[in-house]
Amino acid sequence: MKEPIVKPPRPERVTLDAGTYFWCACGQSKRQPFCDGSHKGSGISPVRFSVESKRPVVLCGCKQTANGPFCDGTHIGLNSGGIS
Repeated sequence: MKEPIVKPPRPERVTLDAGTYFWCACGQSKRQPFCDGSHKGSGISPVRFSVESKRPVVLCGCKQTANGPFCDGTHIGLNSGGIS
């Protein structure tokens, strides 16, 4: 597998405490949008990112963002059944 699984195909709004996180880039994690280790053998690695203080963030769900782990609106142009 070299292409990520798109799920959910929409952004995920979460409030995170200060710390380091791993965003699921493969789409296989059962803890979306965070990595649970399911990527092993997929050829796709999670994206490590840090938050300096508690704040809301919008994480990509379509796995097509150019700004991973953050949503850049790419999902709007995907054939996703009208999800925006």
